[in-house]
Amino acid sequence: MAKRDYYEVLGVSKDSQKDEIKKAYRKLAIKYHPDKNQGDKSAEEKFKEATEAYEVLSDAKKKQIYDQYGFAGVEGMNGGQGHDYSSVYRDFEDIFGDFGGIFDSFFGGGGGGRRGGRSAKPRGSDLRYNLNIPFTDAVFGTKVQISYNRHVECSSCKGTGAESGGGKKMCPTCGGSGQVRRSSGFFSIASACPTCNGDGYVIENPCKSCRGTGLSQRSQKIKVTIPAGIESGKRINIPGQGNASPNGGITGDLYVYITVSPHKYFERDGADVYCVVPVSMTQAALGAELMVTTLDGKKAKLKIPSGTQNDKILRLRGEGIPYLHNTGRRGDMYIKIRVTIPARLSSKAKSLLKELESLEPSKDNPEPISLAQLR
Repeated sequence: MAKRDYYEVLGVSKDSQKDEIKKAYRKLAIKYHPDKNQGDKSAEEKFKEATEAYEVLSDAKKKQIYDQYGFAGVEGMNGGQGHDYSSVYRDFEDIFGDFGGIFDSFFGGGGGGRRGGRSAKPRGSDLRYNLNIPFTDAVFGTKVQISYNRHVECSSCKGTGAESGGGKKMCPTCGGSGQVRRSSGFFSIASACPTCNGDGYVIENPCKSCRGTGLSQRSQKIKVTIPAGIESGKRINIPGQGNASPNGGITGDLYVYITVSPHKYFERDGADVYCVVPVSMTQAALGAELMVTTLDGKKAKLKIPSGTQNDKILRLRGEGIPYLHNTGRRGDMYIKIRVTIPARLSSKAKSLLKELESLEPSKDNPEPISLAQLR
């Protein structure tokens, strides 16, 4: 079968820079690597094809010759079939090391910053706590005590994982390096040692209390400060209150995720708050001054202009929700007017309304209201 153009293989143009070529190759290598597609000959061939293309196009000299003479120009430079790739990539990380361990999930590298040797002490895992708070607590802030379980240093072995008088010995599998290597085609792949999990040592006499983990579980109570203006879905980070790390590594963090309960009367939109206030027909028609209750329970004066229509929205400036981390500034309070019609009328009220009807006759065939007026 005829060979495909190297640029076509990688999906790049002739004027692509080296970084673009490397990025295109990385994407194909992730997709077609034999370890990810075991037994798939088609994927293996595509991987080799992409590697051959990259080996030529990533080298400025070979690329120039290929652009001028095509396959014939690079065959004499080990650019054709039967190429010995091991001379180009002596180690898997030589080509992918700058991508931050992107293959760890495929090859069991274990993350944690392992690069050519035993890693530093691993960081403890983070914890999540879901906290539901009342609407007003989210508006004005509060302090809440929470209780949760976390891993702490084992008191029996002081976090070492070994019984008193016991110790650690070099891992017999990896010889203390924390890594094992295996060959995959023309690559040599390093992964965390399965015996010591990358630590480079094993415990001879594990602690009976923690079974060699160096950790124990404990219930903890702490007070969490809820800042004024926080919204549902926000999280509060409390450093160092997550799970401890074995062997004295950095402790993880606690993340408190906030859910705000709905209010009976108020609804939030960012820093603004909305509510609905009923007024009578006469208040809406003649105008009035009302005292409405705000978020913090105080009374504020609201002027109802004469001729106010149903669903009219009025505003009270600065009576909304404090801005998060800027409590000196607040949003506004928006009040939708709901004109109420009495369900029952006295005979005198009916008489007065009939008199009003004679002065302001109603239309028997009203025109529909434009939807634009309702927006």
